[in-house]
Amino acid sequence: MDDHARGLAAACCRGKPGESYNFGGRAEVSNLELVKNLLSILRELGQPQATEQLISFVKDRPGHDWRYAIDGTKSERELGWRPQETFASGLRRTLEWYLANPSWVFSVQDQSQKDWFEKYYEERVAGSR
Repeated sequence: MDDHARGLAAACCRGKPGESYNFGGRAEVSNLELVKNLLSILRELGQPQATEQLISFVKDRPGHDWRYAIDGTKSERELGWRPQETFASGLRRTLEWYLANPSWVFSVQDQSQKDWFEKYYEERVAGSR
């Protein structure tokens, strides 16, 4: 969270107009590894029901992502930005935040969030079909 905010500030202050910058954590994991990491951290944070029995496998779809990897080399080189969080510490902090803020989680799942999405993104989604 803080790494990305620092990255955005670096891009605003030292970036070149029109350029794109990625802010990655120098960690590449498969989708399955990510889910297993999430479940493990959740158990450590007192969620014993977060077991691998919750994992279900579905048929791959066209364009399916097998892994997520962001190359932050350009941001490091041009902006002097470096991640301060590790993958593990950032994932843990993110989960801690979500667990500490259940009202926010529920608010983005209700109809008002869907209405907001439709208002700001429905035209873009329809145009991409």
